[in-house]
Amino acid sequence: MSDHDAREAGAASVEARRSVPTAAPKPAEESRQNLMVRYLQAMASHESHADRLPPAPRTMTGPARRDVPPPGTISELQIGHIARRTATGVTPDTPFADVARMLAREQLGAVPVVDASRHVVGVVAESDLLAEAATLATADEHTGTLGKLLGRRQRGLGAGITAAALMTAPALTVHPWTPVVEAARTAARSRIRQVYVTDHKDRLVGVVSRGELLHALVRDDAALRAEIVSHVLREELEVDPRNVGVQVRHGVVTLTGSLAADLVPRLTDAVARIPDVLEVADHLTAV
Repeated sequence: MSDHDAREAGAASVEARRSVPTAAPKPAEESRQNLMVRYLQAMASHESHADRLPPAPRTMTGPARRDVPPPGTISELQIGHIARRTATGVTPDTPFADVARMLAREQLGAVPVVDASRHVVGVVAESDLLAEAATLATADEHTGTLGKLLGRRQRGLGAGITAAALMTAPALTVHPWTPVVEAARTAARSRIRQVYVTDHKDRLVGVVSRGELLHALVRDDAALRAEIVSHVLREELEVDPRNVGVQVRHGVVTLTGSLAADLVPRLTDAVARIPDVLEVADHLTAV
C-alpha cells in the first residue's frame, strides 16, 4: 500500500469511528422526558385553574420542619412542605475572589447576598462572575507587559470588586406558606435555578431548586394512586376501593372492576382532572 493509500485508509477509519455513537441512550432519559411532560401538563392545568383555587393558608411550616405531613393535593402544597436545605449568604462587601471560592467549594450555581439582618438584597450567579472575569481579561489585553506584572503583584483577580457590584437585584424570594405552584411559575418565568426562602420578617432561612419544585409538582405513580383511592374513590364518590382496580404507570391510570353505570363517567372525569395524570384507560364494567 502506498503512503497516499495509507493516509486515505487512516482518514476513512477515523471518520468511521466518529460516525459511530459513543454511548447508547440512557435508560433514564425516557423517564426524564416523561417526567418533564407531566410537569408541563401539571403547570398548564394549575395555570388554567389558578383563578378558582382558594388562597393558601399562611401556615408557618418553615423549611426546617420535617414533621409536617404533606397536604392531600398539589394545590395545597406549600414551600414549607418541601424546603429542607438551609442557605448560606454573603455580605455586600464580600470580595470577588471569596464569592468565587464559595461557589466552587459548595458547588453552587448562585449565592444570595444578605444584609446585617439577613434580608436578601441580591443574588450573585456563576454567570455574573464569568462575565466579570471576561471583562478583566479583556482589560488586561490592553495593558502593557510592565503594567500587567505590577497589577498582578498589587492585586488579585477582581480585587476591589465586591458582591454588591456583581449581584442582580432585587432577588426573587418566597415564603414558607407560598404555594409550590406559584413558586414554580415564578422560577420558570424568571429562568432562575434556585428560589430563596424567607421567613415572616423576610430573613433568609432556606433555598429550593427548580428540580425540587419539579419533583414536588409531579408525584410518582404511587402517590397518584394514593390520591385516586383516597380522595376520588373514598371521599368524592364514596366508593369502596376494593371494587375498583387502580393501576398507575408513568402517569397513565388504568381502571378495572365493576361500578354503577352513573359513577363510571364521574370517576374517569375526576381522575383525568388530576394534573399529573397523562391518560385514563377505562376498563370498568358498568352494573
